[in-house]
Order: sequence, then structure tokens, then C-alpha cells
Amino acid sequence: MRRGTVLLRRALALGAVMALAASCAGGGGDDGGRLPGAPVGVTAEAGSSTSVHVMWNAVAARPAVRAYEVYRGGRKVAEVAGTSRMVDVVRLSPATAYTFTVRARDGAGRLGPGSLAVRATTPAAVAADTTAPSRPGTTRARAVGGRAVQLSWSPATDDRAVVSYDIHQGTSKIHSVGGDQTATVVTGLRPGTAYAFTVRARDAADNVSPPGAAVRLTTPGTDSGRATAPADFRAATHRADGAFYLDLSWTPPRADGVITEYQIRLDDETATSLVFGGDRPRDRASHSFSVGNRTGVTHRVRLRARLPDGTWGGYSARRTVVTGA
Repeated sequence: MRRGTVLLRRALALGAVMALAASCAGGGGDDGGRLPGAPVGVTAEAGSSTSVHVMWNAVAARPAVRAYEVYRGGRKVAEVAGTSRMVDVVRLSPATAYTFTVRARDGAGRLGPGSLAVRATTPAAVAADTTAPSRPGTTRARAVGGRAVQLSWSPATDDRAVVSYDIHQGTSKIHSVGGDQTATVVTGLRPGTAYAFTVRARDAADNVSPPGAAVRLTTPGTDSGRATAPADFRAATHRADGAFYLDLSWTPPRADGVITEYQIRLDDETATSLVFGGDRPRDRASHSFSVGNRTGVTHRVRLRARLPDGTWGGYSARRTVVTGA
């Protein structure tokens, strides 16, 4: 009896060791690496009686995060590109408490664990409210190093109540805070770059004020532009219908948001601005345009992207092509 018990224990121990070894091997085997981590820094602020603004920090993963999924309770309510870190969840009910979590999905399609849950309560609806809040008062900005700015402003007024403030960087909305806040920190900036910020007030009925006066500043330091330049830039020519065309292709730079606009420099002059619509490229972009009908003409070309913060990124490498070569 004792001998049988000892053999059984040995068998169980061996099975446990084998299972542990298999699990360790599986962590870097078939799935190609670890799952994306759970997003951190998740916040939720009511933007109006029917919307909540959810934000989070970027998740580092390999392969890179392709998308973020936002859940209300256990139901998925939004999905944004992996370059985004915020979303407005809309069509909510007034005077209702909600719980939100965020999950990251990587380029291999694997979905990581959910973030810690955050809560927000929408304010009560106000009937027949068509009056927008006043514009916020003087906005001030102070650089906090080369990659962050602290903003503060004087509060706006409303006939009912200010529910939130929207912060814009150039023409892009980049943040939202509660109506009881008159300061915030904007991160993810670039050293040595000029920025302009404005603030708008929003009430429970989604009436939005005019923007306050813009505050401008340049972050300290220098930026080579390499991190924001289009990569693997290539240029060639082809002939069609009696004209030569310049064929460009590149990898869009990684940025905290969606890139839709590029500026093309041809022979050291601005040739054109390229704006992508809803079907914007993510992994590889391309564009062709006519450069005339003469053979043997040398052209030098490069391009840069307008980043989500409204500033221009660094230029790509310069390429030289000859028509008809």
C-alpha cells in the first residue's frame, strides 16, 4: 500500500512538472509572443448628458497594438485604431452611472486582458436648452519639459451648468475634463515644436461654447524629426497616355492618432497636399501624380505628414528619379 502511494505521488509530481514546462514553452510558441497588456491610466468623464469621454495610455506590444476596444459593462461599444488613445462613447442615457473598460488587440489579432474598470455618471438632461456656455477665460500654458504642457483657464459660465471642457490642439480635439476642472496636463508632445491650444466649454445638452483665446508656446529642446518622418520612402516613374508620373510609396509614421494628410515637396517646392478620406492607409501608403511629358528630367522628392496634434512631422529621406530612365 505504501509503495503504491509513493508511486502515485511521483507520477503526480512528474505530471505537474511536465505541465509547467508545456505552459512555459507555450508562452512563446504558437501564439508568437505574449498577449498585449491591460491598458493603464484609463479615465472616464461625462461630456454631456448622453456622452462619456474615455481615455487611456498606449500599450506597448509586439506585434504592435492594432486596435483598442472599449466596453460598457460587458458590451463592446467602440473600437479605435491602435494609434488612438481616446474615444467619445455616445448615445447614452442621462442621469445614469456607467462602467468602462479598455482592451488592446495586437497585429496578430490577439485580445489582451481588460483594464481596471472606471466609472462615470451622465448628468440629468435639461429640456429645451439651446444656450451654449460662455467661452472660457484666459488660458495659460507652461511647458513641463519637452514633451508635456500644463494648461489652465478661467471657468466658463452657463445658464444651467458646465459639464466638461474640450481641449483642442490646433484643430484637433485631444482631451476632455470635467466641468469642475480648470487645469490639465497635455502629454505626448515633441521637443522644439510650436503648439497652439484652445479650450471650449460644453453643457449637458451638448451645447458647445466658442473657443477661448488660443495660447501658444514652443516646447523646449530639439527634435530631429526622425521619429515622425515617413519610413521606407520610395520613388519611381512610369509613362502613361504621353505623360510621366511620379510613383511614391511609404510607411506612415506612428503617432497618437490618425494621420490623413501629407505634404509632398518636389524639387524643393511644395508640389501638393495629399488628403486621405475614410479609407486611409495604415501599413503602407502610395500616391502617383503627373510631372509632365519631358524625358530625362531629374526630380528630387520627399514628403512629411501632418500629425494628429496639428503639427508637421519630420521629412522622409529625399529620393531622386529621372523621367524615362
